[in-house]
Amino acid sequence: MQEGQDWCLQCGTAKPRLFGGGPGWRTGIAILGSTAVLVCGAAVAAYAALNKTKPKSSAVALVIKTLPAGVPATTTPSTPGATSTPGATPIPGTPTTVKATPPKIPLQTPTPKSTSGADSEANNALFPPETKTTKSTSEPTKTTSEPTKSTSGSKSTNESKETSSSETNTGAESEAPSPILLDTNAASVYNPYNYPPSLFGDPGLAIDNEESTAWTAQVQAENAPKMAEGLLLDLKSLKKLGSAVVKTTTTGITVEVYGTNGSTPPASISDPAWARIVGLKVLKKKSTTLKLKTKGKGYRYILLWLAKAPATSTAANPGSVSINEFELFPPK
Repeated sequence: MQEGQDWCLQCGTAKPRLFGGGPGWRTGIAILGSTAVLVCGAAVAAYAALNKTKPKSSAVALVIKTLPAGVPATTTPSTPGATSTPGATPIPGTPTTVKATPPKIPLQTPTPKSTSGADSEANNALFPPETKTTKSTSEPTKTTSEPTKSTSGSKSTNESKETSSSETNTGAESEAPSPILLDTNAASVYNPYNYPPSLFGDPGLAIDNEESTAWTAQVQAENAPKMAEGLLLDLKSLKKLGSAVVKTTTTGITVEVYGTNGSTPPASISDPAWARIVGLKVLKKKSTTLKLKTKGKGYRYILLWLAKAPATSTAANPGSVSINEFELFPPK
């Protein structure tokens, strides 16, 4: 090296005075450099380990726990087979399974039992008590019924009487009530003692408005002349009744009329649900009008009960009974 040079231009060796001289300085520098690299790598690894991001699920759980009150929590899908804890508040959006308990269905319909209190409440609900009207509205005024006096003599007086009588007859005919209209399938045989069905005719023939047709019932030879069956009419709803008309070609039979307001007719004639609205009555004519003692109550089922055949019915010749028409009328 020339004077003033600190490094050799061929081998790169520095002057001994710069580093304290000695051939081992390169080895020391290499050791220090390696140590520095290792320390830096360890520091970087430690920093990365300390700042490693946590799993996403933990972050979601942390958010749910720290949400303020009133903010709905994030819903999570329900796991199949998971059960809910009784009393726990369900998370919105989580499907729940509700098991409905089926109603208990009775094996048979109980027989309706009628009491005076229940009957009166049911009838008052459907048929409110009628208000009494004054006599002035029901009675005709004398000025309209009496003929006016005329100066033309007896002829005008007679004419006025004839006119007033004809008007009265027309009014009476127009006020005559019509029978209650029944469905074609409203009539059926009431047979509580299970007599053979072959002993009875078609019950619909008793309500077809044809007097030439009739419902028939044969008399049992062992019981003649006693009978124990009837013709049942279903009015489909509670109705107030005033009278009934029985038309028959078998005069001399003894009948009764019963009514009930249950949903089904009682299975036995002795059931207290039946209300007797006409006592024992012998039909001496081909057409008999029966006044029904309903006391203002409404009935759904009406029963024409055959209690006894004519006296001519015997064990040797029991015969049969015919009911040509059975009509029901509303109260006047």
